[in-house]
Amino acid sequence: MKALYSDGRVEECDDELRVIRHTASHILAQAVQRLYPGTKLAIGPAIDDGFYYDFDKDGGFTPEDLPSIEAEMKKIVKENLKLETFTLPRDEALELLRSKGEDYKVELVEELPEGEPISFYRQGEFTDLCAGPHALYTKAVKAFKLTSLAGAYWRGDEKNKMLSRIYGTAFSNKEDLEAHLAMIEEAKKRDHRRLGKELGIFTMMEEGPGFPFFLPKGMVLKNTLLQYWREVHTRENYLEISTPMILSRKLWETSGHWDHYKDNMYTTVIDGEDYCIKPMNCPGCVLVFGSEARSYRDLPMRIAELGVVHRHEKSGTLHGLMRVRCFTQDDSHIFMTPEQITQEIKGVASLIDEFYSKFGFSYKVELSTRPEDSMGSDEDWEAATDGLRTALDELGLEYTVNEGDGAFYGPKIDFHLKDTLGRTWQCGTIQLDFQLPQRFDLGYIGADNERHRPIMIHRVVFGSIERFIGILIEHYAGRFPVWLSPVQVKVLSVSEKSRDYANSVYSRLRSAGIRVEIDNRDEKIGYKIREAQLEKVPYMLVIGEKETENGNIAVRSRDGGDLGSMDTEDFVAKVLKETSERSA
Repeated sequence: MKALYSDGRVEECDDELRVIRHTASHILAQAVQRLYPGTKLAIGPAIDDGFYYDFDKDGGFTPEDLPSIEAEMKKIVKENLKLETFTLPRDEALELLRSKGEDYKVELVEELPEGEPISFYRQGEFTDLCAGPHALYTKAVKAFKLTSLAGAYWRGDEKNKMLSRIYGTAFSNKEDLEAHLAMIEEAKKRDHRRLGKELGIFTMMEEGPGFPFFLPKGMVLKNTLLQYWREVHTRENYLEISTPMILSRKLWETSGHWDHYKDNMYTTVIDGEDYCIKPMNCPGCVLVFGSEARSYRDLPMRIAELGVVHRHEKSGTLHGLMRVRCFTQDDSHIFMTPEQITQEIKGVASLIDEFYSKFGFSYKVELSTRPEDSMGSDEDWEAATDGLRTALDELGLEYTVNEGDGAFYGPKIDFHLKDTLGRTWQCGTIQLDFQLPQRFDLGYIGADNERHRPIMIHRVVFGSIERFIGILIEHYAGRFPVWLSPVQVKVLSVSEKSRDYANSVYSRLRSAGIRVEIDNRDEKIGYKIREAQLEKVPYMLVIGEKETENGNIAVRSRDGGDLGSMDTEDFVAKVLKETSERSA
């Protein structure tokens, strides 16, 4: 579609959705100021699945306000207002914004470099500070919907005023909009916060905001994932360690985290010295590597840790298991020679592919390069980036380059997995690091009997175990495959006459290592079945007088319905096979 740029150009733009959504955010702001004069504007960008605008309005907004705002937006679209762009010198731009009472826009302009012209967009009576691009007319925004309200601190800083954020989405046609809204409704049904509570997996308490409590069934799920993780890492010759939760501030100064990450770290004082609760596992692992002399024959050395880390996340960003302040990170660090870089990265990428395929995820790959806030020489960064790129090329993996989004100590490869609703989540990462081995003066004795510096890979597969569980809950809608299900089978007795036999079936399954529960209550069998279905148990065994007489079981599947009669031992073998094969 054709788009209007801030310098007055009208050109074809490949990113049609972003242009439409950016324009929709301006239409939203215009509608709000028409309906609620005096409302101040903050920022209103297009985002991956829509747009939002932050407002400063006395009393804020309620969900009941959204229909009237949306109706006013439709009027603006129908008016087919032409969008025009103009620039002003900095002083004139500030004068214009101050005259309109737009304090937040004034703050943004005051931070721009002196002498740089300031661009604005105008549609009808509405003018907004913006760099564009936008559609040529408001009528280009044909299909949109306001979706939700949230609070948002100005510039994401909890010390600033809380603003009202209105979210919306927009598409080029109504069919795409309706499909997206249907996906949102499905996502609400799959919300891991609701399902996590209903299924007894986890809960959040007001005594610990951002610190999840895992319940018994949640611990079964978590430990099952960790058992799988340990099996694969043992097979791939990783050595598991555990490092302390609290370590001296001096360590974090040496690692560089204190300078680059201290605002997200929890601290304490012990014996008059500053200590930090670890936000990362890597410095502890570095200490383990450096605790004894190493030879080139020891390399590559793959060290793994399921370490609990703590990071201070702002309260407004906390979201179930997806954004927490305490989580288990499945960190591994590989120490190697320069010659081993490509092969080790390829091995990690293959391991990540194996994990994600197990859960039915597809994924895309992103290579992130040197950020502005980084440490190390240009030569090291170039060598590290080339090492990652070479491995990806040799694997034949398609990837995009995300300029400037690497870690402060090295470039990285990120794996963005896609769930059943088509949403993407960043989980796995591979980071190549020349810096920490230097900062901690790590070394190994080479074949030439000289001391050399190892190179280090940081990598995770799950990322955060807690977040991965949240993703799995939504991916499966709580209907976990048999091997992951906290309860794999539920035995349901029909009447008092069948209870003894039901108990014997329950005992047999339990002794075989199957995760099983029994329901012997004086309730109708239909009620028991419906309840088990709501609990999303993969298999239900209905035990009545017929089954008691014949010494068999009636099997119902969560996904396949009534499977008919089956010998108990055959059923035990079936469940154990699905569990051992980790069938999806």
